[in-house]
Amino acid sequence: MAVSTVRRRRLGGVLRKLREERKLTAETVAEATGMSQPKLTRIETAHTAAKIEDVIKLLDYYECEDEDFRAGLIAITKDGSKRGWWLSYRDVINATANDLILLEADASTYKTYEPAFIPGLLQTPEYARIVIDRLRIRSGGTVEDLVQVRMARQSILTRPDPVQLWAVIHEAALCSNANRPDIMVPQLERLLTFSRLSNVNIQVMPIGAAVHPGMSGAFALMGFPQRHDLDVVLAEGLLSSLWVEDPADVELYRAKFQEITAEALSVDSSLDFITAQRDKIK
Repeated sequence: MAVSTVRRRRLGGVLRKLREERKLTAETVAEATGMSQPKLTRIETAHTAAKIEDVIKLLDYYECEDEDFRAGLIAITKDGSKRGWWLSYRDVINATANDLILLEADASTYKTYEPAFIPGLLQTPEYARIVIDRLRIRSGGTVEDLVQVRMARQSILTRPDPVQLWAVIHEAALCSNANRPDIMVPQLERLLTFSRLSNVNIQVMPIGAAVHPGMSGAFALMGFPQRHDLDVVLAEGLLSSLWVEDPADVELYRAKFQEITAEALSVDSSLDFITAQRDKIK
């Protein structure tokens, strides 16, 4: 599996910005670093993967001394050499899922709003099977393949250094499929189980809530430990999904997520709601 194209674009964009801020031409930088100008351009435009030594050479030339910033860019560069469970499914998942899995593996925080479904990171296999079967349009794998991928993704919540998940789920997602207690009771219990983890916060957006930014659709904001300006957002759609990479736009999503959490029920009230809904349909 190749490096995440999203992070490759972020890397190229940051390197290009560093060069332009110093009012340097690609030709000047190439000559000074011993890199060919076409290669530098391909790295900046994400048409080729950068090598770690190339990135270090460029950062040194640009006199970037921020260690966290340097570590963040080098971490992105290392993505290409990663190996993990997802390699077994490289013929099953599409490009967006490919990027998502690699980004999740690196993320330190994950903030998501979901208006219609339980978020994938919190789904049971049975619930996931129904959602995937009803919604999938194009895929190289079977429903069971995709369920296995979704379950494997959840390991980021229980790994030694787990991702900090903050999920806001609309009440409608919790009340759907009420005629299938065999599916929804275990799913609601799964939410309660995950909520006991110190790295997981779950809130419920009530149906009677005021107009809020989440009404524009589902999204997930992934944060990385080095710098906020390397964070990305996935805005999901039925036929296609949009990666939001511009730092200013990501910051807008971050602010809007805060508005969403403020409009939702508190964490404690949300767990009470989930418990009551589970008991209601048992």
